[in-house]
Amino acid sequence: MVRVDVAVIGGGVTGLASALSIAKRGASVCVLEREPRTGRATSTHNSGVIHAGLYYPTGSLKARLCVDGRDRLYEFCAAHRVPHERCGKLIIAADHAEAGALELLRQNAHANGVTSVDFVDESFIKAREPNVRAVAALWSADTGIVEAEALVKTLEHLCREQDVAIVVGSPLTGAAAHPDGIELATPHERFSAGTVINAAGLYADTTSAMLGGMPFHIYPCRGEYAELKPSRRSMVNGLVYPLPHASGAGLGVHLARTTWGSVTLGPTIHYQESKDDYEGGRIPLEDFVEPARHLLPWVTLADLQPGGSGIRAKLHGPDRKFADFLIQRDDVNSRVIQAAGIDSPGLTSCLAIGHRVADLWSGRPT
Repeated sequence: MVRVDVAVIGGGVTGLASALSIAKRGASVCVLEREPRTGRATSTHNSGVIHAGLYYPTGSLKARLCVDGRDRLYEFCAAHRVPHERCGKLIIAADHAEAGALELLRQNAHANGVTSVDFVDESFIKAREPNVRAVAALWSADTGIVEAEALVKTLEHLCREQDVAIVVGSPLTGAAAHPDGIELATPHERFSAGTVINAAGLYADTTSAMLGGMPFHIYPCRGEYAELKPSRRSMVNGLVYPLPHASGAGLGVHLARTTWGSVTLGPTIHYQESKDDYEGGRIPLEDFVEPARHLLPWVTLADLQPGGSGIRAKLHGPDRKFADFLIQRDDVNSRVIQAAGIDSPGLTSCLAIGHRVADLWSGRPT
């Protein structure tokens, strides 16, 4: 039977970054991706924002890996010519009732080591975003944007240069304990791996169960987007965020200019049962008008057009506000390393997550 040192289940940015980091340490690595190509799910169905590290509880993996991953990602994108921009972000208070919450957010950011976040005055806001309504704002200089699809393609290319076998259209269909590791089955083949990395995104919970790993539940949370029509894109210059959503499920419906020039508005929040339904029961475009006006008071329905949607792989449901990334050697099956529950800031953190997973595999302290 063919054997590899490490099999990675999931070909999104988390899986590819983990595979690349492990392969660079001399291991033989295979990536199994259920979709016909890599990065088709959460990795490319998001706002494409490089987060600075403002929001997450101090000391959490999300806080630490966001800051580390942000710096790694800017360096990586520059080195490999992945389209990106350190454009900065405004987090606004639309009225005086919201202004006090900005100070709490600033304190949290500074506690996370993100000292480039601070208050800006009205003249700064008007210079950056003359069409935005705000009574106060924080400016995050280290927030940026990245072309997620180009990042996926670059990671895949670099993996192949390291002789990583990337097998698409190959969902994991079975797994069994083996004297030297875990025997894995797909619709096309069987092979064994000494270690298995569970980076299966929305399917990480069922994958863990199949591997004989620890139990947990992934909650699919769909976010939908609208876009400004092309004739209105010039009214937004960069990234404009409200205060984070009170539920903890997201950072709020925000404006994001992409690397190719469109301006998205979203995402919304909707927990659902399906892990692959991106379009059923989409909310009407009219529902985006009010959150858009919270940021841009001039917006009308005629200024908007439908956008895409994405599904977050969350480790908490609507009754909780926060769950950290699950990145550890499995409690039940030591041949499994979990890289699960990678919702925001997963895109930003992907290279730091890959490095941490490689450290877990090699037995280095994390």
